[in-house]
Parts: sequence; structure tokens; C-alpha cells
Amino acid sequence: MENWYVINTKPKKEFHVEKMFQEGGIKVYNPKYHEGSRIKSFFPGYEFVFFSYPGQFKLVKYTRGVKRIVGNDEGPIPLDEQVILEMKAREVDGFIELSKHGLAPSIGDEIEVAEGPLKGLRGIFKKDLSDQDRVLILLNYVSYQGQLLIEKKKLKKVLY
Repeated sequence: MENWYVINTKPKKEFHVEKMFQEGGIKVYNPKYHEGSRIKSFFPGYEFVFFSYPGQFKLVKYTRGVKRIVGNDEGPIPLDEQVILEMKAREVDGFIELSKHGLAPSIGDEIEVAEGPLKGLRGIFKKDLSDQDRVLILLNYVSYQGQLLIEKKKLKKVLY
């Protein structure tokens, strides 16, 4: 019976193992994310492989770069496909979208600048600008009300 299973790879071999399975026609899922200009594995040292147990067990276990298949004395532990689908739902263009400061603000939300020299200033989220993920916010500071163009990743939604 085919199921998703978790495999443990040798250090820094996630991408190599992923390629080996893809070339061998075995479905593999290695969630990735961007860290600056680098692409990193979301779960370093682990990947998800869809295979038939016990039929393809040895093929997967002895693939170059695989350390072990996660399981117990009774064999590998299958993973519910819903887990994979939920992770894939968080992807944008094939990469897991990381939310640095919690929920992304929507137009009209009260926000707070979470980093940089304006940290702590509060305002209202006004407009999402596509250029370099910048946003326009209305600042309410003492008796001054102005507009500020800032990178979206430096904001956090104010929760009550």
C-alpha cells in the first residue's frame, strides 16, 4: 500500500536525495524556503517520500544519501496525506511562505513597525504595493499624521 513516509537524510544531502528519487520516478516532497538569495530545506535532514511498503522499502532505504526511514520496530510510520497537502498550501511559487511577524496585515488593519529605526510606531495599513513587497501605511504619531512607504516584512499586525 502506498503512503507518505518521512525519511532522514545524511547531513546537507536533502537536494541530492530529492533529485535521486525524482530521477527514479518516486514521488518526493522536500519543502523549501528562501533565506535571502539561498534556497534552504524547511526540515533540514528530512524529506517526505510516497512509496509502497513493503514493496519499495529497500529501494528507498538504500538510496544514496538516505540515512533511515522514520519508524519503529514494526516498520516505517505512514503519514496522513493531509499533512503534505497542508504544507503545500503554504507554498507560494514552490516555496514555503514564512511569516516573520505573525499574521499579514490587510487594508484597514492597525499595524506596528516591528524592526528598523521606526520600530514601535503604529499606523493603519493603507495600500499593498507590489514593488519589492513594500506597503503604504498611515502613521498616527502624537499630533502628526503622515504616510510612510516601508517593506512589508518589517510590519506586524496589532492583535488585541
